[in-house]
Order: sequence, then structure tokens, then C-alpha cells
Amino acid sequence: MSHSKNILKFPSLLIFLLTSVIAFSQNKQADLEARRQELRLEIQKISQLQAENKSRQKSELSLIQEFNYKISVINNLIRVTNQQTNLLTHDINDNQKRITSLRKELEELKKDYAAMIVKSYKNKNQQSRIMFLLSSEDFKQAYKRLQYIKQYSNHQKEQGETIKAKTIELQEINSNLQKQKNDKQNLIAENRELQQSLEKERSQHQSLMNSIKKNINVYASQIREKQREAERIDREIENIIKAAIASSNKKAGNTATTTSSSTFALTAEEKVLAASFVSNKGKLPWPVEKGYVTLGYGTQPHPLVKSLTTQSNGVRIATEKGAKVRAVFNGEVYRIVFIKNANPFVMIRHGNYFTAYKNLSKIYVKEGDKVITKQPIGEVFTNPTDGETVLSFIVFKEAKTENPTTWIYKM
Repeated sequence: MSHSKNILKFPSLLIFLLTSVIAFSQNKQADLEARRQELRLEIQKISQLQAENKSRQKSELSLIQEFNYKISVINNLIRVTNQQTNLLTHDINDNQKRITSLRKELEELKKDYAAMIVKSYKNKNQQSRIMFLLSSEDFKQAYKRLQYIKQYSNHQKEQGETIKAKTIELQEINSNLQKQKNDKQNLIAENRELQQSLEKERSQHQSLMNSIKKNINVYASQIREKQREAERIDREIENIIKAAIASSNKKAGNTATTTSSSTFALTAEEKVLAASFVSNKGKLPWPVEKGYVTLGYGTQPHPLVKSLTTQSNGVRIATEKGAKVRAVFNGEVYRIVFIKNANPFVMIRHGNYFTAYKNLSKIYVKEGDKVITKQPIGEVFTNPTDGETVLSFIVFKEAKTENPTTWIYKM
């Protein structure tokens, strides 16, 4: 009887383990597929914006940023599809082994079951089954022997049917996986073709870089000037926020900390707004409907002059001409700033957080206005010389910047 119990227990454990592996693999595959679709959409956005701006003469910096970004996205897409293919290949191999194992087990069970039927038929004629029961030492042992015969017979039949059903199921799974593998291999082939076309663009990119190197000192001087201009605007924003902090403390009666405090004295309403803003971290909408990041947050090598570094307090987002700028969350328009030799920008306050939207051509709001998530607040400036439409977007906690990519959904 103990041997029979082990037979019953082992397949159940095996099925549980295999089911767990399949579930994990399916979840992983779903994650990869979601990421693949995101990358495909990203490439589509870049290509669309490139097509819209095709007639315009872009700057060398803009062209190089497009080259670098699109190539990186394509490489990521190829990497993801390769991961999908490898995972599918692993699953297919596992399923093939499982099918082979189950077929062998099924054959053994069928053989044992057939032998049992034949033996039962012979024993029926010889009445050995009755003798087996009558030879029991007592009624309890006879009852156990009868139950054992029934259980063994039922187990053989149920096990055979179960394994047959599992074999059919695995064959279907294997067939689906094979189809998915073929689909992914086709995608990889397409990505390779796309990368070949990008290699041609890389060649043009290299030619452009060679041309730039001839006038590297001129470009370096222009880059430094733009960096100083960006730093000047960022200092202006920082001073505005520091003044706001001092004002909030003064209103709260914190006279001792009016000029020295680095944190806001928030009202109850402002605390609720700030908490709501934080709870939506990573889920905020993009400040423009269509676009992609051309410059990330933090210190990084300049794409034109590698010896120079760029300090970015936010992100730069390339978008389409006439793109509307949207508030990423509920808040109050704290300041609209006009600076000499620069396009205006809007600052929205969310409790002790601020979002800044730089390089605007039109502004739809005024200071003190209450705004809601995705409400249009202005329009991005389009450079008439090169046709570039780029929004600079910054997130502040108090007077310190934070990485916008951690706040905006799938940035």
C-alpha cells in the first residue's frame, strides 16, 4: 500500500513543479513582450518626428542626438527579442523532454494495465482472486486486500487518462511555443535589417563628426556658452524656489528660519497635494503628448565634444511643431518667468514640489491659476533656423532637482 501512495504522490508533486515553472516562464515572456512593444512604439515616435521635420535643416547636435538615441533603442529591441527567443527555445526543449517522459510513462502504465487485465481474467477462471481474499487471516485483512485491488485498478486507469490528457496539452503548448519562436525569429531578422540601415546612418554620423572635428574649437565655445545660459536659467529657478520657501515660513510665523530654512512650511492643503504628488511617482503623464528624450538627467559627456561634460538638471524632450505643453499634475501656476535672451518658462507648484516647463513660445495660463493633470499650459517653441522643437522639463523637491524619468510614466 505504501508503494501505491508514493505512485500517487510523485506525479502530483511533479505536475505542481512543472506548472510553477510554466507560470514563471509565461510571466517572464509577458514582461518581455510588453517591453518589446514599448520599444517598437518608441522607434515609431522617433521615425514619425523625423518624417515631420525632414524638410528642415537640423543642427549637427540635433542630428547626432537622433542617431545616438535611435540606434540605442534599436539595440535594446534586438536584445529583448533575443531574450524572448532564448526563453522560448528553453521552454520548447523542456516541453519536448516532458512529452517524451510522459509518453514513456504512459506506455509503461498501459502495459501494466493490460497485464493486470489479462491476469485478472485468468485469475477469474481459476478463482484465484477469491482464494486471495479467502486466504486472509481475518475479515479486516480481506477488506484491505479488496480495497487495494480496487484502488490499484482505478489508479491505473485514472493515471493513464491523466497522462494522455497532459500529453495532448503539452503538444498544444509546444506547438504554440514553436509558432511564437518563429514569430520572434522573424522579428529578429527584421531588426537585423533595420540595424543594417542604421549602419548606413552611422556612416553619415561619422562623416558629420569628422566635419565637426575640423571646427571643434568653435563648437566647444558654442557648447560652453549654451551651458552657461542653461545654468543661468537654472539659478534663476533655484532663487525663485528659495524665495518661495522663505515666504512660506514667513507666513507660518517661522521668523527664525525665514532666510535659513531649506524646507517649506506647508499648509494642511499643501501637505495633501504634496502627498498626492508623491503617491503618483512613476505614473505622471508626459508633459507633451508625443516626444522622446534627447538629453537625460545629470552629468554626462557631450555628444559632440567628448572632452566636455553636460550638466542637465532635467530632461530635454524633442517633440513636434506646435506641441502643447501639459501640466503633469494638479497644482498652482507659481511663476511665469521671462528672461533676457531666452524663451519664457512656467513653474507649477505641487506642495513642496515644483515642475518647470522651459522653452515655450505661447503661454495659456497666468500666475495663481489652479491647473489639473494634462491641462495645456502653453506651446513649445520651434527654432525657425533648424526647425527643432524641444521642451526642457525639470522636477524639484524644495530647491533640489530630481530625475524626471523616475516620475514620468515609462520615460
